Amino acid sequence: MKSKLLILFVAILTVTGAKAQILDPVKWTSKVEKISDNEFTLVMEGKIDDEWHVYSQFTPDGGSLPMVIVYKDQKANYSLIGKTSESKTEKKYSDVFGVDELFFTKRLVLKQKVKITNPGWAKITATVDYQVCKESCINGLKTFTFDIPKIASTTTAAMEAVKTTNAENPVLEDTMAVAVAQEADKAAETKVKTTTAGDSSPPKKEQKSMWLIFLGTIAAGLLATFTPCIFPMIPMTVSFFLKQSASKARGKFNAFFYGACIVGICVLITLPFHIIEGISGEVFADISTNVYLNIFFFLVFAVFAISFFGAFEITLPSRFANKADNASNSGGLIGIFFMALTLIIVSFSCVGPALGLVLGTALNSDGGATVLSIAFFGFGLGMAIPFMFFAFAPSLLGHLPKSGGWLNTVKVVFGFVELALAFKFLSNADLVLQWHLLEREVFLAIWIAIFATMALYLFGKLTMPHDSPLPFISVGRMLLGVLSLAFAVYMVPGLWGAPLKLISAFPPPPSYSESPMGVGGSSAAVVETELPKGAVYGPHKIISFEDYEEGLAYAKKIGKPVMIDFTGRACQNCRLTENNVWSEEKILKILKNDIVLISLFCDERTELAQEKKYVSKETGAEINTVGQKWSEFQRNRYGSNARPYYVLIDHNEQTLNEPIGYTPNVDEYHAWLQSGTSKFKK
Repeated sequence: MKSKLLILFVAILTVTGAKAQILDPVKWTSKVEKISDNEFTLVMEGKIDDEWHVYSQFTPDGGSLPMVIVYKDQKANYSLIGKTSESKTEKKYSDVFGVDELFFTKRLVLKQKVKITNPGWAKITATVDYQVCKESCINGLKTFTFDIPKIASTTTAAMEAVKTTNAENPVLEDTMAVAVAQEADKAAETKVKTTTAGDSSPPKKEQKSMWLIFLGTIAAGLLATFTPCIFPMIPMTVSFFLKQSASKARGKFNAFFYGACIVGICVLITLPFHIIEGISGEVFADISTNVYLNIFFFLVFAVFAISFFGAFEITLPSRFANKADNASNSGGLIGIFFMALTLIIVSFSCVGPALGLVLGTALNSDGGATVLSIAFFGFGLGMAIPFMFFAFAPSLLGHLPKSGGWLNTVKVVFGFVELALAFKFLSNADLVLQWHLLEREVFLAIWIAIFATMALYLFGKLTMPHDSPLPFISVGRMLLGVLSLAFAVYMVPGLWGAPLKLISAFPPPPSYSESPMGVGGSSAAVVETELPKGAVYGPHKIISFEDYEEGLAYAKKIGKPVMIDFTGRACQNCRLTENNVWSEEKILKILKNDIVLISLFCDERTELAQEKKYVSKETGAEINTVGQKWSEFQRNRYGSNARPYYVLIDHNEQTLNEPIGYTPNVDEYHAWLQSGTSKFKK
């Protein structure tokens, strides 16, 4: 009996001692981020105790146990999109196993994109089987349950709470709110954000941007109708429908259908981009900074500008127009469709550059193929409105100005604008490749010359080959000439370093110039302190690092938080923020004195050293350039490929507040900076 009691006592002591020694080096949390109505990102984040490390799922076989992640009940409910991505890992050779092991220290983040195929499915369960080691190793098993908002309710202003079970805290509840990111690039995802005290949901900038693009492209379509290719066709086409139809009602319907066909054809042009986006969304996201595409746009716009000046005429092959015109004679709705197609083909020399401008604007919005279709829908609608409007109000046709020499004047003015925009595209390529052919002073000198010459043309001091005799200058022409001259004069101070906020998105940044510190200033005169190792002067002489590790090490040395600036050499919204927001005194004071700036250029085409090239674990693509490296870093660490994108972190690489994208509002940007720096000081 005594021996049994002794055994029981020893067992109790053993169990008690075992419980006292139970370690939990990893503290887990989870959340859900919304991508679209039926696509979400499952995020699992672990905070690892000091001196411990967790092995990656990609650590080689033959070494320590790799992490294994299992998602349950997939069939007919949801599907995984790609593999589970990881945050940054470290690599170290194991003398014991003879392999390079991959592991996490301090923090790990796992992200898995999923697509819900069963609208009623509300929960996803995932288990993570992992090995965590210090002097000894522990096998951990963590189960996560993600509450997925029902697809039918995902358009509400906020998502339901995401709950997760934790060994120390029974329930951790993170309230998520849907936040819609913008563009200009731009360039971005809708995310579910954790709400903290004092935080509020940001405005829906992406929706605002879409509306601006839509309204802007309608205006572009309307302007395109005031060209020699289209304007004379308005009264002819409307009269044809009204006179050739059996009744006025039928004639109005035909004119309306004709306009709808114009819109439909413009939208059909965007279909290839949807296919491209479906195959590789990353390619489409980077297309606005693609060097070859920007050079192609430069050549197209320059050639069309010279054509608009009257040097030659650009038309599509006549066989296309003839076939479409012959098909239009078939009558009925099919014939009307081909009449609309004939108009677009015949007017290509006038609307081609405008379509290119709309394309470039949509691509720079970072909104994907959907925004591109919206832009082309708006452009087509702008072209169609005059045909439909005058069909319903034919009596107003008599008030239209008569065709004449003024149409060629409009075409020539468009030529000057096209030529200016051509150099913007060439500047994008120059910035990415760092050719330094179109530095800020050269770019501004070209624009000043273009708009000053346009003013001389409007004042009648220059004439083009197809211009009619000009006995006098109309009031409208004179006012437009004054505006053009004023714009040219406005840009002159930019040659000496003026910020030129009205056009800050177009010229190269002040740092990309012959005199980054201003004309007449020497570097010796403006250097206030010796630059830290690896640092450069960024916009407004802000000390900046272009390497993440160097910047983080310097921040730890001087005891300041880090602001990561995911930017681009040819990113318009990045330049807008730097010139219009960072230049404000209250913003500049924080950027110069209270943080360490790390600017990572995600479109930098400089080749990585051979030993630093690698294959992306997430996409399987080869990472060969500096830009690809930072883009990969941004996607894996922060789940975004939008530029600009700003993140405030502490010395443990933890975010101090929610990252933000393009934020043109100075007060909002200042509040974001203050919230992060204040939290760091605590």
